[in-house]
Amino acid sequence: MANINITSIIKNQIKNYNLDTKKSSEGKVVAISDGIATVSGLYDTQLGELLKFPKDTYGMALNLEEDLIGVILLGEYSHINEGNKVLRTKKIVQVPVGDKLLGRIVDSLGQAVDGKNVIKSDKTREIERVALGIMTRQSVNQPLETGILAIDAMIPIGKGQRELIIGDRKTGKTAIAIDAIINQKGKNVKCVYVSIGQKNSSLAIITQKLIDADALKYTTIVSANSSESDAMQYISPYTGIAIAEEWMEKGQDVLIIFDDLSKHAVAYRSLSLLLRRPPGREAYPGDVFYIHSRLLERAAKLNKNYGNGSITALPIIETQAGDISAYIPTNVISITDGQIFLMTDAFNSGQRPAVDSGLSVSRVGSAAQTKLIKKVSSSLKLQLANYGEIKSFSEFSSDLDQETKTILENGSKIMAFLKQKQYSPYTQSYQAIILYLIDQKMIDLLNINLIPQFKEFLAKEVKNKEEFKKIAKDMNQKLEFTNEIEKKLNSLLTKTINKFNQEYS
Repeated sequence: MANINITSIIKNQIKNYNLDTKKSSEGKVVAISDGIATVSGLYDTQLGELLKFPKDTYGMALNLEEDLIGVILLGEYSHINEGNKVLRTKKIVQVPVGDKLLGRIVDSLGQAVDGKNVIKSDKTREIERVALGIMTRQSVNQPLETGILAIDAMIPIGKGQRELIIGDRKTGKTAIAIDAIINQKGKNVKCVYVSIGQKNSSLAIITQKLIDADALKYTTIVSANSSESDAMQYISPYTGIAIAEEWMEKGQDVLIIFDDLSKHAVAYRSLSLLLRRPPGREAYPGDVFYIHSRLLERAAKLNKNYGNGSITALPIIETQAGDISAYIPTNVISITDGQIFLMTDAFNSGQRPAVDSGLSVSRVGSAAQTKLIKKVSSSLKLQLANYGEIKSFSEFSSDLDQETKTILENGSKIMAFLKQKQYSPYTQSYQAIILYLIDQKMIDLLNINLIPQFKEFLAKEVKNKEEFKKIAKDMNQKLEFTNEIEKKLNSLLTKTINKFNQEYS
């Protein structure tokens, strides 16, 4: 950063000593470098205020010192020089909000970047805002279905929850988030996907997948990719949550994805070092926890007096070599209501989604499940924990008793049933059917090597057979297992398994 002419600032203060500088609305640039401007003269500027530079360039006040202000510049700044005038706008950074943003890709300032027409919204919101208080909220009690069997059964997510998706690079974190968006089709849930520090090619692929699944029409994408400045990457998640809050306060449900907050923390670290803030643990500034807590606390389930709306947040964090005890992962884990941990080894071995049922947890738990799923999934996590423990010990032994072999075989079959193709979410009724098979130990009748074929066979039967359609309809209406549904389903699944075994024997 260029040397700041402190002498001229002091002389100017002495010269204007008797003036009321506290009401100054005009300042000047005393130094500029690397997207950071140091400004003097604007003594009553607010934190986060939008400041106007020459040629309609704007910046956001981030450092408020006694005589100087550190400003992060939002956009091109090559034309800005020392001595240029800077004006207060007396406004916190605002972005357009509302339904006109649905189906659009916008930058961190809410401006269209998808090549379509300019977004003309009649309402804006400040990107920074204090989270709503506890008296406006209610406990999470409605499921937000991801369509992913392993998650909806063992780590359920509720509307208004903050559930972290965490794992190493290339373990399927974004895939889970995109599947969750696709599964909201027809469920009256609006979605916001915030891309932070990603490659433009990656975002193009994601956008195309959403278009193919007819999901972009209820989704807004906020893009602050790796080609953007650190300042734009830093404000992007706050822009996303501001867009989501507009819908929540109108009584609507919103799902927001932050992909990913690891890169957001890195962008903030870069800005902080340029602003000469002292680095702390792992070179991050001391307030890096606060930037994520004030963001994620804005996700909530509002009570009926405030419209019953909700924001469900799925932040993503990338770990290094599976280390969830690193600084940024532990910060975000402590803020959220649970985490979905993805294992590299499981992903590479073909277990996808690669969810670790032991390290993954939902602190909302079964409160975010219907009675339908709760009844047949209650023992699943325990079975997998038992399987995982015995499997690790069995690797050191060649002589296993029959009971151990049975547990290992049963666990392997469950893991095979939990495998799921990307971009193919399951309906709740179909999930309940598979979980019923596992819960009633009907999978014992199947050959483990034929489970992939059986899943395809079952999917066709459920889709085409009238008896299955009627049971699925009853499940969706009653959302619980009645004795009548259970009796019909048991009989129908037994016939299906027998039919499959005859054809594939």
